[in-house]
Amino acid sequence: MTIRAITPIALDLPFEVGGPKSQFAGRPRQMAMLLVRVETEDGIVGWGEAFGYAVWPVTRVALEKLVAPMALGRNEDDIAGLMDDLQRKLHIVGRTGPVVYALSGLDIALWDIAGKKAGKPVSALLGGARRTQLPTYASLVRYGDAALVARNATAAITRGYTAIKLHEISAAEVRAAREAVGAGVPIMMDTNCPWTVDEALAAAKTVRPYDLLWFEEPVYPPEDFAALARVRREGGIAVAAGENAMSATDFRAMFAAGAVDYAQPSVTKIGGISELMRIARLAAECGVKLVPHSPYFGPGLLATLHMAAAFEHETMIEYSFVDLGASPLGDAIAVRGGRLTVPTAPGLGRDPDPQIVARYRVD
Repeated sequence: MTIRAITPIALDLPFEVGGPKSQFAGRPRQMAMLLVRVETEDGIVGWGEAFGYAVWPVTRVALEKLVAPMALGRNEDDIAGLMDDLQRKLHIVGRTGPVVYALSGLDIALWDIAGKKAGKPVSALLGGARRTQLPTYASLVRYGDAALVARNATAAITRGYTAIKLHEISAAEVRAAREAVGAGVPIMMDTNCPWTVDEALAAAKTVRPYDLLWFEEPVYPPEDFAALARVRREGGIAVAAGENAMSATDFRAMFAAGAVDYAQPSVTKIGGISELMRIARLAAECGVKLVPHSPYFGPGLLATLHMAAAFEHETMIEYSFVDLGASPLGDAIAVRGGRLTVPTAPGLGRDPDPQIVARYRVD
């Protein structure tokens, strides 16, 4: 039993965000998805997802030129042994970034294969699902416009979401969201690492009146856990971070520093299901709440659902508040009543729609 083929498949999906689309690297942001298709000698196909967005071309090259040649011919059943071997051999070219994103996609696909071979959902392989549905929060894009924030926050609540995450850096937009949704609706503020400690503390002061559930990634660089810990101690708002951490070792240091109230590993960036479940166990030991980063519409989202279903505590699932023109996973990732249903079919529970893949594939 060996891995016969590993194929990266990039999709560029049509989408709308309820306002102007931002620019990144001189071009409009894409809703890019990098699927990882893994086939065994027995003809079993597993699907994973590597972190996409603007970095997908580099991640695809890392998968094709580095990861795949080392994984082909290996035993797909030994996920832990294979992933440890690849991590060790590839550490010299980077412990995070496209190489680890590629490894993440491979790992997710191998878990999909394992579930299909066992005839069980991935959640069962992780100890069993403790819940069949999970609450979601609407993760809005950055608008930089109070009126657009208010309009889209209201729209999210109207659609059944019970919590809102903003990607704003100004108190005016946070105030607009709070006034739009009213008291009692959880609001989170993800700032994407813009400030020094002093700047972050000053910003925290301006948004404290709006009762934020958490203040996410307020300092640069994101791995400055001492700085995060100071914002947590002095800012008066719970702190969340972890999307940019690179391993369970990073999270151990983060927790030891007292840097976060909410840990946010991202399955398509951290090393896949295998590494994220290590972090989940560590978070439980340290008493830190785990709320995975998961603004995805592919196997990365399904993997997050299976893992979260197996956690001892219930957690919210991040869901990008965008309207897709086409969804490769269809109703398997449809939010109903503000909740997502955990798939029960073998593996991740749903393969990408081949017609959608063929139509939106980019080379």
